[in-house]
Amino acid sequence: MTMETHEFIDRSRLDAPMLRAWIDAEWLLPATKETKFMFSEADLARARLIGNLKVDLGVNDDGIAIVLHLLDQLHGLRRLLREMQAMEISDQAKDAG
Repeated sequence: MTMETHEFIDRSRLDAPMLRAWIDAEWLLPATKETKFMFSEADLARARLIGNLKVDLGVNDDGIAIVLHLLDQLHGLRRLLREMQAMEISDQAKDAG
């Protein structure tokens, strides 16, 4: 499910300038459709994480950038591991058949 900016702002409890700043900082990378931003549930979860880091934990902007970078690396590695496991299962099925 995707949502446009106004719905994303309502659900994330961000204001428009803060959302723009997070997009400019590349903390959020929404898809674009024509000239509109389209946000996913993953974008919403990421925005909530950023908010928790800033407000609840007092993490500064540099710290948030580091946390997000590490999180992105972790997700990339998990995706790679799943792909490798799928290839291994496929190879085993070919060998057995």
